[in-house]
Amino acid sequence: MDKNEKMNIVIVGHVDHGKSTIIGRLLADTDSLPTGKLESVKENCLRNSKPFEYAFLLDALKDEQAQGITIDAARVFFKTKRRHYIILDAPGHIEFLRNMITGAARAEAALLVIDAGEGVQENSRRHGYMLSLLGITQIVVLINKMDLIKYSEEKYNAIVKEYSDFLSEAKIKPKAFIPVSGMQGDNICENRENMKWYKGDSVLQELDKFEKQKPLTELAFRMPVQDVYKFTAYGDSRRIVAGTIESGSISIGDEVIFYPSGKKSTVKTIEAFNEKPETKLTAGRAAAYTLNEQIYITRGEVAVKNSETPPRMTTRILVSIFWLGKRPMEKNKEYFIKLGTTKVSAQLEDIHRIVDASNLQYTRKEQIENHDVGECILKLKKPIAFDIAEEIAAMGRFVIIDNFEISGGGIIRENLPDQQTWARNLVQKRNFQWVKSKITCGERADRYNQKAALLLVTSDHEVELNDFGKLLEKSLFDDGKFVYYIGFESITSGLDADISNAATPTEGRREHLRRLGELIHILLDSGMIVISTVEFLSKDDIGLIETIVNPDFVEVIAFVEGEDLEFDPDLTIKPDDSFENAYSRLKQILRSRGIIYSPWG
Repeated sequence: MDKNEKMNIVIVGHVDHGKSTIIGRLLADTDSLPTGKLESVKENCLRNSKPFEYAFLLDALKDEQAQGITIDAARVFFKTKRRHYIILDAPGHIEFLRNMITGAARAEAALLVIDAGEGVQENSRRHGYMLSLLGITQIVVLINKMDLIKYSEEKYNAIVKEYSDFLSEAKIKPKAFIPVSGMQGDNICENRENMKWYKGDSVLQELDKFEKQKPLTELAFRMPVQDVYKFTAYGDSRRIVAGTIESGSISIGDEVIFYPSGKKSTVKTIEAFNEKPETKLTAGRAAAYTLNEQIYITRGEVAVKNSETPPRMTTRILVSIFWLGKRPMEKNKEYFIKLGTTKVSAQLEDIHRIVDASNLQYTRKEQIENHDVGECILKLKKPIAFDIAEEIAAMGRFVIIDNFEISGGGIIRENLPDQQTWARNLVQKRNFQWVKSKITCGERADRYNQKAALLLVTSDHEVELNDFGKLLEKSLFDDGKFVYYIGFESITSGLDADISNAATPTEGRREHLRRLGELIHILLDSGMIVISTVEFLSKDDIGLIETIVNPDFVEVIAFVEGEDLEFDPDLTIKPDDSFENAYSRLKQILRSRGIIYSPWG
């Protein structure tokens, strides 16, 4: 038995049901308070003519003292002979459910408190369901304030029956129901004489029966990339990949793959500031390391060991969302999903059903309203790497941002196929086998004074795109840029001659675009700015090309006559725009995005 083992426990319940009193009693009865703390609180109560309450031991926030409600997830520490505990005191008031979710998301087990006098409340049911949604299965229910109902076994049994029936519908089976009195200390740390009819264990004994979760170090390695830092001073040419390891471990010499790009390299060194060099890092650590081969990766990618199970990848995910926004979550509106260091534009594609967390009744709605739980499909603007919440919790939990505010949170239940799944699989195979040059993309960028980019030109009406593409190439070339123009027609009769007899026009166009993307990918790897013109590109067409070449390289230019485009181009050109005006605006975009390093004349 490891006496230094630590476990996170969240305690939840309806407002005024006595959570803080129970925690205060646990601290006092396990001698976990600082020396003299209990006596000083009692003396302060006597001086102010207030009756002493164990909840006062936790009243650190002024708002709590003024309103008598917990508004944040306070952390409390105590220990038993078996292990150390961190209790997260989560809010019970309905307006503070966002904070309750924040606290519970870090917990391995839960205590759920119900006032014996008030019985099961709406928030009691809502909290129970939210614990289930967050994947917490180790739950003990405390029926508190038994002293106020004269320790009635009959009332205790009635609450147990009502709440058990509700939890069973949510597929939750509590470890125990314990009748307690936080004020009197009954059944908190030891069983008292007031409830001889109760034959179960005390709260403290039940806590010690909770099982520790599988260590994160035993799971597959996952590290969301926070940033890539490049050093240049004093001849230092290191490019350091930085982030926090969510699970598993990484060592020097391990081959890592970065998803969703699929690029791979080997860990060369593990870096640390003002510390001894290390050869291995494990879950929970901030990590910084260099790679043997310099590859282009960005914030939001996930580092995974090549020898372990890869993450899921798609642009469509089946999720359970708990909505906290002031405005309902609606279809066809842009939100942002944030998972780890990834932040991607997302839309609500479909709502399977809405669950009322207070009664588990299912309804069909066209939007997700405040405090609703929605089982739905999200459509993302670009693919992300993730794991199902049940497999690696940190890689399957997310928040939804609406208008710069966190308005919802949830877990990923399933990855769903999208229209680019087939292409993404081919790209992964290509990247695994790609023979890398000894010249890095950074070295090419420094030499050419530019970053590789694809300028993808399309239109929603008949227009001579070839003329524009050639003029754009000549202008960039005259400005000293390393640039090449490819018209779509240039490859259909040569590189693509063997697919002229494709089964259907749709399949033929899809393969034409895939091969165009692969050719562009090669040119981008050489450090070029590539211009390509394709008429009447759809949103899915652009998504396919971005899958092949990486969306971070793509700038979309669209000639627009109407207002019916189904995608948002980076540059819009109206029929009456001059080339000079369009080119000037394009230069501003390229400079602002770091594609062109120096200003042009």
